[in-house]
Amino acid sequence: MALTLMNLTLVKRTELETIVTTTAPPFGTALIGQTEKALNAILERQLAGTGITEPQWVTLTLTAVSGGTVDRAELIRRVSGATQFSQASVAERITELTAAGLLRDGGDGRVQVTDEGQARWTQVRTALGPIVQGLWGDQPAEDLATAGRVLSVVLDRANTVLANS
Repeated sequence: MALTLMNLTLVKRTELETIVTTTAPPFGTALIGQTEKALNAILERQLAGTGITEPQWVTLTLTAVSGGTVDRAELIRRVSGATQFSQASVAERITELTAAGLLRDGGDGRVQVTDEGQARWTQVRTALGPIVQGLWGDQPAEDLATAGRVLSVVLDRANTVLANS
């Protein structure tokens, strides 16, 4: 008798012997989707109480990792490309973050992270660090490189489909 629950398979061979094995789910949209949903749920928990939404987080992050100052049009293009959000939606997130005091208009077409924006971004990134380390930090570098290559190919192909439709 074998019973599969989630990714565990229980095999009862005799009254005294039960073997537990794990099976990896097949690679596909379900696995990618479940992973994305779980990672977003982790992010949402870390964002709770910060006043930052997930779309705002992406916008703040891409500003922060660009050295803290970035051309507004370039930021809109980067966030839209990374998320598939419309450029108008990204512009709204910039406006919201500016109103919240996390970004500021540099007056020269550039957007800057404020000290408060940098502090909140650092707070969330610091909280996420050990979580991310626990999720895949113990995986062999070769496995992570392979996963990165496969997901990059899938992402590139998905972006091509979106661009052509």
